[in-house]
Amino acid sequence: MPLDPPREIGSEFHWDPAVLLSDERGGLPGWLPERRSLFATAAGALSALLGSFPGRLHVPSYFCMGVAEFLSHQMPIVFYRHLPGGTGPDFGTLRVRDGDVVLAQNLFGCEDGGPWDDWMRAHPGVPVVEDHSHDPFSSWACASTASYVVASLRKTLPLPDGALLWSPRGLDLPEPSGPPAPGADLKLAAMLLKGAWLDGRPVPKDHFRRLQTAGERQLLGSAGPASAVTAALLPLLDIAGVRSVSALNSAEVAAALGVKAGGFRVQLMCRSSVERDELLRFLAGQGIYAPVHWRQDRDGFWSADPAAADLADRMLTLPVDHRCGPGDLRRIAEAVKSGSKGSSMSSMI
Repeated sequence: MPLDPPREIGSEFHWDPAVLLSDERGGLPGWLPERRSLFATAAGALSALLGSFPGRLHVPSYFCMGVAEFLSHQMPIVFYRHLPGGTGPDFGTLRVRDGDVVLAQNLFGCEDGGPWDDWMRAHPGVPVVEDHSHDPFSSWACASTASYVVASLRKTLPLPDGALLWSPRGLDLPEPSGPPAPGADLKLAAMLLKGAWLDGRPVPKDHFRRLQTAGERQLLGSAGPASAVTAALLPLLDIAGVRSVSALNSAEVAAALGVKAGGFRVQLMCRSSVERDELLRFLAGQGIYAPVHWRQDRDGFWSADPAAADLADRMLTLPVDHRCGPGDLRRIAEAVKSGSKGSSMSSMI
């Protein structure tokens, strides 16, 4: 009899009740302010927040271009240089004027907020919004002194939607508007069906993939409230446990590959876009689905920063999150070693 294909690693989260705890032990960390808003998406939260500012929005050059383009329909966008590597932004390229807003980010969850604290003290009249989507509950997020903090939740937690917005300075916050986005229902259905598929049930993979893709399209930029499912699950989720296991898994795979681990998974840099794409295809052939953060189309909407676009062409992220067990981690490390033979591989983190 033919052998069963290896268990899929990565791609979208499936639903697994093992991530639930009691309401006394689970839920959001206690340091989060009581005054906070729970939106469907971080892009929607940003859109609701930025509507009151008259100037430009300064965006990191290594960032999700889909979100940047969405926000560009609301206010003018200018890019400043911020590249992977943990060295922080190039503040010499961040040229602000009255009425502007700055979007900072904890890129791959491995940045230090100290330089931003210094910059904010030197520019007290410029609102800074920190994006902590790669590690929503980091020590930087906890100690933030920014005007506002936004964090997508579905990047690191098994939820169909959800994004938090709060103000470390106690400023007024916009509230979600309109009904929940229908995309969350589709994403939840995809999560449930993927869980059944992983358990060996006769669920066609393309069925839940179509639901996931359609749900993501419908969610894009939603400024509505998070779904009832996300609101109900958040107080019960083992958030600390998910974060801890993900960090330990990242460290183990990084050590096996001789690279550094970031706060958000493990990032690898190849010598060229061709080698990166070949490695992506090889990993997918092994049932390992590594995302790219983030592609930049030089013929479309992009940062106009050649260094950022070049790195985006050559980097990938290994999906070493809380779902991985010891066998999965060994598979990932062995597959990367096999797929990258004869090529140079390093980590930017």
